[in-house]
Amino acid sequence: MNELELVAFEIISNVGMGKSLAMEAIREGRQGNYELAEQKLEEAKQFLLQGHHAHAGLIQKEAAGEKLEFSLIIMHAEDQLISAETIKDLAFEMIEMHKSLNRA
Repeated sequence: MNELELVAFEIISNVGMGKSLAMEAIREGRQGNYELAEQKLEEAKQFLLQGHHAHAGLIQKEAAGEKLEFSLIIMHAEDQLISAETIKDLAFEMIEMHKSLNRA
């Protein structure tokens, strides 16, 4: 496995954990467990940050002139990264919405 594939799998692994934690946060928020939901979201953010760091490393290499070959696995990793970020943002909003509804 080459370095590019290793980075892709690092991204996929980290953002996959982040996405799973964001989904767990939504479930906890729906059940009124807001503190646990917020903890899961914070943990999700840390995994997503690790994914972003790995991705940024690739961007820095290319910006420095290193030619990176097109790869479906990298494309998949980037797709997972953006999807997980979106899910995390929506999870935050959904938890806040559940809080508001339960206060009313």
